[in-house]
Amino acid sequence: MAAKIEAAVRYRAADLEGFAHTLLVAAGLQESLARDVAQVLLEGDLLGHDTHGLALLAPYLNEIDTGGMARSGSPTRIAGRLAAQLWDGQRLPGPALVRQGLSCAAEMAAACGTGSVVIRRSHHIACLAAFLGPWVERGLAVMLMSSDPFTASVAPHGGRQAVFTPNPLAVGIPTESTPILIDISASLTTNGMVNRLARNGQRLAHPWLLDGAGHPTNDPTVFSQKPPGTILPLGGVEAGHKGTGLALLVEMLTGGLAGLHRADPCEGWGATVYLLCIDPDAFGGRTAFAHQMQWLAQACRASEPQPGIDAVRVPGDRALARRAEQLANGVLLQSEILPSLVSWAQRFDVALPNAQGA
Repeated sequence: MAAKIEAAVRYRAADLEGFAHTLLVAAGLQESLARDVAQVLLEGDLLGHDTHGLALLAPYLNEIDTGGMARSGSPTRIAGRLAAQLWDGQRLPGPALVRQGLSCAAEMAAACGTGSVVIRRSHHIACLAAFLGPWVERGLAVMLMSSDPFTASVAPHGGRQAVFTPNPLAVGIPTESTPILIDISASLTTNGMVNRLARNGQRLAHPWLLDGAGHPTNDPTVFSQKPPGTILPLGGVEAGHKGTGLALLVEMLTGGLAGLHRADPCEGWGATVYLLCIDPDAFGGRTAFAHQMQWLAQACRASEPQPGIDAVRVPGDRALARRAEQLANGVLLQSEILPSLVSWAQRFDVALPNAQGA
């Protein structure tokens, strides 16, 4: 097996998905779960969220290998009503659980207008935006939120010690044309980006972190210092009360509704998840909803740009353009992804994907 990895080459999306799926199954993951994980990780890279795409495959394989991620099974319904359910995810892979949860929430929304699923004891769920597309294509509005109750890296506004994780949230909004896809977090950056920059000896573009003494910095190595540094909440030093408020909202809808985790013993890397599907036909109607959101999206794009800005984009514009371009021309992987998978490929005798055109 060739161990040489090219840094700036493209790969066929189908080859990357097949490679990931084969590795996951070889590691012992149930085939249907492996399919969901492989597809969601690839979608993260297609959309440009390369810290939460196939970069997670090696860590996921390690979690399967060490027993941190369940290899098979199904979630357990703990509580529920007509439009709300609470599941125990049994530490199954998050991408599969979220897909199942959104399907359930959509069924409830068809009957009741809205449907909510909260999942506790999920494993990590990867890129949140990767789940939105199929539902907005059906005319549904969808929202996801996630927190990791067993770790903390984000300080509350005015504090030095971490209390929250970045607490991401994603929203899919149908329009009459290109949908709005929001994927943000309650912090100024993510754990994945900080760790990547630290490994590569790079710094953040802005002072989005605090060192252990509470001073703003762009040095990602403060994460490994003692006392450890933290990520600043959205809004930074000046307006971090906004990010802190958003983090508390995510915590309420995830851990709060789940009734478990932050105040309980650690179980390992994972997630607590809140999922919401909304059927606009239960309100003003899908056609009217899409028309209103189309007008807003176009008004944003038509806004005269500030100096130095080429054009105003709506959330999701760049990600969807990148997705289409990479499906047509090949996926440009972040340079450290394939090297991180060489040992796994050798262990399971799985061929590395060939570069496009090779």
